[in-house]
Amino acid sequence: MIIIAGKLWVDAADRDSYLAGCSKAVEQARAAEGCLDFALSADLIDPELINVYERWETDEALARFRGTGPDSEQAARIREAEVRKYRISGVEAP
Repeated sequence: MIIIAGKLWVDAADRDSYLAGCSKAVEQARAAEGCLDFALSADLIDPELINVYERWETDEALARFRGTGPDSEQAARIREAEVRKYRISGVEAP
C-alpha cells in the first residue's frame, strides 16, 4: 500500500476557494482504480494549511492518477508544499 501525506500552504483568504476547486479532483481520485482513500482538508488551527491524505493500492494506480494532477492555475496558488510518499508493508488494527 502507498500513502501520500503532507501539507500544502496557501493564502488564508484563498484556502476555502482552493479547496472548493479541488472537489472534482477528489471525486476523480476516489473513483480511480486502486484508490483506497483521498482527502484534502482545511486545518483546524492554521488558516493557511491544507492537509493531504491519500491511500493507493499500488505505485501503478498512483501513477495513472497523477497524470491528471492539478492544473497550472491551481498549482500556482500553492505557496509551499511538504508532501511525502510512504510504502506500507503491513496493516493491523490499532
